[in-house]
Amino acid sequence: MPRQLGELEDAVMTRVWEWNRPVTVREVLEDLQRERSIAYTTVMTVMDNLHQKGWVRREVEGRAYRYTAVSTRAAYAAALMNEAWSLSDNPAAALVAFFGMMSAEQREALRDAMRIVLPVLPGDGAGGAGDDEAGEAADGAEPGAGR
Repeated sequence: MPRQLGELEDAVMTRVWEWNRPVTVREVLEDLQRERSIAYTTVMTVMDNLHQKGWVRREVEGRAYRYTAVSTRAAYAAALMNEAWSLSDNPAAALVAFFGMMSAEQREALRDAMRIVLPVLPGDGAGGAGDDEAGEAADGAEPGAGR
């Protein structure tokens, strides 16, 4: 399970994820310097550490490395959420508390995600949106028939 990125690691990875292309230490350095004073060697060390931890892969190009993200920010966030949830002694209560913290926009994003996921999991007993439609399509019954 991944541990949360440190502040500078996150700043570096944010650029790697947003740019979505192989990047050099120099490119990341120049962008970071818009926000803070930072040395080339510091950025180089952070990017090397991220490589050692498996967050980025690198390929030699001339005298420099080009770094590419191994996975997406969404996958990173999902892994952190899964790790936090797995630590709970009461997963249902943890989810209820988490949902209670969500903004309206986040709840809508959750609904959208559930619409995508639930048709993939018909008959799982969750009784969520999409179960009825998936079940009716499997029986060959008309939607809403017999209700």
